[in-house]
Amino acid sequence: MAKKKEWREGEMILTFKLNKIDTFYTPSMTEWLSVIAPTFDPFEQREFQKLLQKTRKISAWSEENLKMKFISPVLELCDILDSDKFVSFFDKSLDAEVEGYKLSVKADFLIGSGMLDYMEAPYFHFQEYKPQKNPTGDPIAQILEAFLIGQVKNATKTPLYGCEIIGPSWRFITMENKDYCVSKTYDSTDENDLLLIIAILRKFKEILETRLLVQK
Repeated sequence: MAKKKEWREGEMILTFKLNKIDTFYTPSMTEWLSVIAPTFDPFEQREFQKLLQKTRKISAWSEENLKMKFISPVLELCDILDSDKFVSFFDKSLDAEVEGYKLSVKADFLIGSGMLDYMEAPYFHFQEYKPQKNPTGDPIAQILEAFLIGQVKNATKTPLYGCEIIGPSWRFITMENKDYCVSKTYDSTDENDLLLIIAILRKFKEILETRLLVQK
């Protein structure tokens, strides 16, 4: 069984015959990004203002600071960490044999089924975080690895959803079969973009609970 230590996005496209759609948005991406800025209650508004204050420091943070000081509070505000239907995991290893290749990746964040720290099966949201200064690895390639592993683990043709975060920049990714689509870049230091990032993550939770989990 062939095994590689680290993949690049272009290499994965050629090896697994993937199709990067970058001239238009697919229906699943269009649906996901079709959001309006959320309306917050007083507590949420205070938390949002705290996030805005933190964005001034993002460019200087390490990956761990980015995750703990900013991304985790964003996920909390989106109410996307845990429910009676799914469990969230940080730094979770995934592996599977895909088309003769042993793929192995550590997802910075994913949603799956399981209990406490035990993951039964990965579901749909895989995030990769990189600091703005001295990032290492290819986050899109890592997400594609997680997607391909997720397709094997889930034995499903439903869309997969992910997000690449490099410092303040967020890009959302969807994948169906061999086709994957990457969104425009959202700047989390911009108030309007940060509101849309939160709305997009909340929309993902709605899609997950009302349709994707129902299909499993």
